[in-house]
Order: sequence, then C-alpha cells, then structure tokens
Amino acid sequence: MAALSVLSGISYESAPVPVREDLPQAHRDAWAHLAAPGSWWTGAERVALAAEVRAAADCSLCRERRAALSPNAVAGEHAEAGDLPAAAVDAAHRIATDAGRLTKTWFEKTVASGVSPGAYVEIVGIVVTVVSVDAFCRGLGVPPHPLPEPRPGAPTRYVPAGLVEGEAWVAMLPNGPARGAEADLWPGRRTANVLRALSQVPDEVRNLRRLSAAHYLEPHEIVDPGAEGHRALDRRQIELVAARVSALNECFY
Repeated sequence: MAALSVLSGISYESAPVPVREDLPQAHRDAWAHLAAPGSWWTGAERVALAAEVRAAADCSLCRERRAALSPNAVAGEHAEAGDLPAAAVDAAHRIATDAGRLTKTWFEKTVASGVSPGAYVEIVGIVVTVVSVDAFCRGLGVPPHPLPEPRPGAPTRYVPAGLVEGEAWVAMLPNGPARGAEADLWPGRRTANVLRALSQVPDEVRNLRRLSAAHYLEPHEIVDPGAEGHRALDRRQIELVAARVSALNECFY
C-alpha cells in the first residue's frame, strides 16, 4: 500500500504552471519501474542506487573530483546513502555528477571490481531515470518525489540474444529491426546509440523511451523534422530548448 501511495502521489497540481497529464503518468511509470527487480539488481538495490544518485549532489568527493583537472587525481570516499558495493556506489555517483569524463579504463576497473557490464548498464538506466524526473521537479520548483518502496523478487539475469561487442564499452543489440522478445525496443531499421547502449538490459530501453516520449519526442520521431509531438511548443522551439539543455549538460552528442 505504501508503494501505491507514493506512486499515486506523483502529481503536479501544486506546480506554478499547468502540466500535461501524460507527464505525471510517465513519472509514475518510471517510479514503478525503479521499484521493480531488474535484470541484475533487486528492487531494494535499485531504490538504494536511486538514493545514491541523489546523495551524489551533496557528496564532497564528487564535488572535489568535479573541480579537479582529472577526477582520478582525487581520492576519498563517497557520502553513501545506503549499503551497496563500493564500485556500484562509485558508478552511480560518477555517472550522475561527471559522466563527461568517464573513461574506458575506469569502466574496466568497475567491472573488475565486481559490477558486471549488464549491472553497469542497469545503473546507467537508474541514473537517467532519477536525474530526468528530479530535474523536471527542480525546473518546476516543486520538491522531488519520495523514492518508491521496493518491490520484492529476484533479478531476472536476463541477457538478450544477439548482442554485439566492439562498438562501445558494453555489448549492444545491433542496428536493424529489433527481433524476438526485443522486437518492441525500436521501430524501423535504426535507433540512436544512446538507446542501443542500454539494450543489454531491454527494460531500461523501454523505460527511457517512455520518458523520452513524455519529455521530448519518441526516439524514432527525433530524425523526422516534421514530427511536432503534439506539444505547446513547435518543433523549432523544442529543438532550441533541447540544444541549450544539452550544451549546459555538456552532452557528448
């Protein structure tokens, strides 16, 4: 019941501006996804990782690393929010606060410390979910939503067939029509690499697609200049905002 009350409490009725109803519904779906067992982490671990994403904002180690010429020049311990493997905590903090300076060497050390590539991909999905919803709240000037109560159950350990190595740090499903149990991941023959990078954990792709559809556009619409997304802003205004936000966030793309 507590988990249901948290999800049903996700509302923007108190926001200073009107908010489309599809947005709180997308955030309820994202929080439900966050609370459920994933491929590599339990529901409790996923919510604990979400708490680490929030803790990273006030973490002195993250702050010092962010200010340093190289994050590797600063040693120390993170301001941890719970009880998780140190490598998972470091991954959540680093992805949330300094993603632009992550390196393959750091990723390989993270994997060598016990975080499998699939578990790492799932952490990326969790960070994206929390940062996206929390940034929306911050932009509106409303408090962040309480994290959901975790749902019981074991991780599925599911690995999709057909992953290919060598294009990125992690194996991904190839471009081309998605097939089998993953046929719903993207329409058409190609999709953005930011989606493919999560395809080792297909439910993270599905979650990101839902958030993208509410916050921006469906991923397959992004390449179509005529796609308006039924927004109050027209497409030119949407892209102006998106480009500015990407620049401020030092987006790789």
